Amino acid sequence: MQVYGDLGSGNCLKVKYIADATGTPYVWREVLARSGGTSTPEFLALNPAGQMPVVVLDDGRPLAQSNAILRYLAHGSRFIPADRYAAAKVDEWLFWEQYSHEPTVAVARARVVYDGQAIADLDPALVARANKALDRLEQALTNQAFLVGDSMTIADIALVAYTRQAGDAGFDLTARPALRAWIAACEHELGLPSLQVAEG
Repeated sequence: MQVYGDLGSGNCLKVKYIADATGTPYVWREVLARSGGTSTPEFLALNPAGQMPVVVLDDGRPLAQSNAILRYLAHGSRFIPADRYAAAKVDEWLFWEQYSHEPTVAVARARVVYDGQAIADLDPALVARANKALDRLEQALTNQAFLVGDSMTIADIALVAYTRQAGDAGFDLTARPALRAWIAACEHELGLPSLQVAEG
């Protein structure tokens, strides 16, 4: 499997996390979106929307959209619950992530990390919506280790990618102990180094 993505992108990291966790062999093809990498004819042939990540399966078929790739690679694994309702709750989080979390937390981070905007100059409305999303996670994770059930699912993988990078945009997780414990649990499950060294 070929993975076309940018290791600085949380959406792309999701694919790396699930591929590693499921033991799926892949070759990573680094694409620099801000240097025009997603607008080449070759890339657009894989995904006409010009968005990363994209995987090309062993049989040559392309698949785009990070959460669709998550569901595909996790099919039949422990990362998607067998129970129909629990599986739907996982999907609920996936949809929420792309509608309420990624457009706020990830966008704020991109403006700081990639655009060079000062944290103090971020749009207050964007910051407020991002904090609301982080508070929603804190609420959901209070008294439970993972978002759905007692073990990690692709809901956690989808949401931890950008959440663990939230400090890059000035979001303070010190007042969100459940969120911090969840990040640490996800990092442990996925074999990731802690990004919380400077917090708390």
